Amino acid sequence: MGAPCRDRNSWPASFQGAADPATMTGKVLTFSPGSTVSSALPGYIAVCFALQVHRLVSAQFTVTGPDHPVTASLGGEAVLSCHLSPRMSAENMEVRWFRSEYSPVVHLYRDGQDQYGEQMLEYRERTELLKNDITTGRVSLRIRDIQPSDNGQYKCFFKSSVSYEDALLELQVAGLGSAPVISVEGHQDGGIRVVCRSSGWYPQPKAQWRDLQRQLLPSASEKISPEANGLFQTEIDIVITEESNQKVSCCVRNPRLNQERESAISIAVSPESENSRSHGTIVASIAKYLRARCAKDS
Repeated sequence: MGAPCRDRNSWPASFQGAADPATMTGKVLTFSPGSTVSSALPGYIAVCFALQVHRLVSAQFTVTGPDHPVTASLGGEAVLSCHLSPRMSAENMEVRWFRSEYSPVVHLYRDGQDQYGEQMLEYRERTELLKNDITTGRVSLRIRDIQPSDNGQYKCFFKSSVSYEDALLELQVAGLGSAPVISVEGHQDGGIRVVCRSSGWYPQPKAQWRDLQRQLLPSASEKISPEANGLFQTEIDIVITEESNQKVSCCVRNPRLNQERESAISIAVSPESENSRSHGTIVASIAKYLRARCAKDS
């Protein structure tokens, strides 16, 4: 419960001359029923106990962060905030941000200033502790130039001279990829194989084909591959036949940002192909449009 209550100046006046109870090992004090010291002892114990309880209560705090993930775009900034409860100054505390118990720090504030000696290399010159409200126990960590590797959990850790607590936060990184590129890649199963490709997405995107009425169409195959920079590329194809929808769009969507990119293609069968089906003469006229818009919840 903290340091013993040993300050003689805080003892009752009638107990000033007594030995320090903390040094009285092996000694037994006897007091007569009418002794002044005996009557002062319960009061001393009560004062000492009250001081210790006050120290314990005043040292206790909890750390609270947002109750939902924080989303940040690739190349942008993220601000992770946490605060003490009850409100108290954290100017003289240690404030540590880290990814896991056994990793170096993402950012460290100690002895009244930022410390960079223990910082992870990948966060060098990318972090800033916002201390405008540190006197009320609120701090925020700003991370610049967001990378795919920044995605995941963070701990906000406060340590005072007598106590420590932390809170767990989650950062969700999101990146909108390139506009889909649609290409015609030969004949397949009595129709034309059309392939849609897009890259630079994070996390893994959702790709789909749609018709003119924006109804979903079945794809022949779909593949998502990681890129060297930690992002993802997607490839999805469809077979267009004379009997099927001949104008389709490829939509690639980021579920975290709730945004998508879309391209369309129109496949037309030429008059010559009606008389020369055996040669597979099909002419594709491509009309593409590109757009990035907020997708409606499906």
